[in-house]
Amino acid sequence: MSRKNPIASFGQRGYDADIVTDDPRTNLEQLIRENGHDFAAISKMLGKNAAYIQQYIRRGSPRKLDEEDRRRLAEFYGVEEHFLGAPAVRESRRSGPARSDGLLRIKQLQVGASAGPGSLADDEYAESMGFGPKWLRRLGIDPANLSLIAVDGDSMNPTLGDGDDIMVDHSAASRPLRDGIYVLRMDDVLLVKRVAMGPSGKLSIRSDNPQYPDWDDVSPESVNIIGKVVWTGRRL
Repeated sequence: MSRKNPIASFGQRGYDADIVTDDPRTNLEQLIRENGHDFAAISKMLGKNAAYIQQYIRRGSPRKLDEEDRRRLAEFYGVEEHFLGAPAVRESRRSGPARSDGLLRIKQLQVGASAGPGSLADDEYAESMGFGPKWLRRLGIDPANLSLIAVDGDSMNPTLGDGDDIMVDHSAASRPLRDGIYVLRMDDVLLVKRVAMGPSGKLSIRSDNPQYPDWDDVSPESVNIIGKVVWTGRRL
């Protein structure tokens, strides 16, 4: 008789921004508990003895996770590695270093600029907006993977209105798709839509405004996911 896979029935919920701390052990423990997992099963997933994760969290042994173990855990839970103890994020073209005001700059996408499918060109970024590093950490996302874009049109009313600023997590494009609002390209047009994966493996792409059409049974190969919308700001 084959042994049951200890993670076969796990349903990862991702990282809850309310539980982010600066302690990787606390973050890992809360990820495990929030997802209904146990230390022994996660240890076995890593190919370690059943007490490995418990000893790491409770006794501090090992002092830090092995790089490969940390990578696998971050991928499994859909979080950035620095929340599990990886070195601080590097500067990148999308988010610059903190200015004298202590803010991290997130670059803003220039609406209407054209680029090849699935990519964003450097000249599409026209301005940037400053955010507090601590606030960004609570999102559970590497700031280097974030950009801002203004919503064009009312197809996502009332959730998103014309001119609303949205923050896009580009790292979501390389992870398994979860239901949510995404920035995507179809036929070289940049769209903001609600996307879900159906049982058949096809996508449903929907507008929150009922006056606009929806698309069902869309082949994933015909859609280029740019990133997932993780925050929005709007004028009153």
